[in-house]
Amino acid sequence: MAPVTSDLPQVQDSVSTTLTLLFQTLTNISLYDSAGRPSAPVLASDLTALDDSLLKVSRLANALPPSAVPGIPLPSWNTSKTGETPTSTPENSSSWRLNHLTRGKMHAFRDFRDVLAREMAAAMPEVKEDAMRVVEETGGKGPVLLGDEEGKTEGR
Repeated sequence: MAPVTSDLPQVQDSVSTTLTLLFQTLTNISLYDSAGRPSAPVLASDLTALDDSLLKVSRLANALPPSAVPGIPLPSWNTSKTGETPTSTPENSSSWRLNHLTRGKMHAFRDFRDVLAREMAAAMPEVKEDAMRVVEETGGKGPVLLGDEEGKTEGR
């Protein structure tokens, strides 16, 4: 068998054809139990065509060099070719860790803002309105300044 060569437009056309065949097959399968149901040979033909189309997509996609595929980082490309999920790569794991760390810092600063505003308002009643304005303008809820339980638990 001769080596397969392909370019990105070929692969995209092949994927489009496969999706069309998949839709056609699913439609025929869903109509199979209806009144005008297609026969078993029609379904068998649809499944054979879908199988051939998937095989063609696989061959064309595997013949593409990673540099021909835009927007997919090489580690993710290699990881997915080996059957692993790209989310398990070290690059993605470090991004997730950084995301969680940043999210934790955001929540800590939000909580600190609320506690600081509440304590300032309790210690210095003359700044209560200013503290409430600062809390509201930074995305918080004004009632955090109230001394009752409702203000302490709202928004949590």
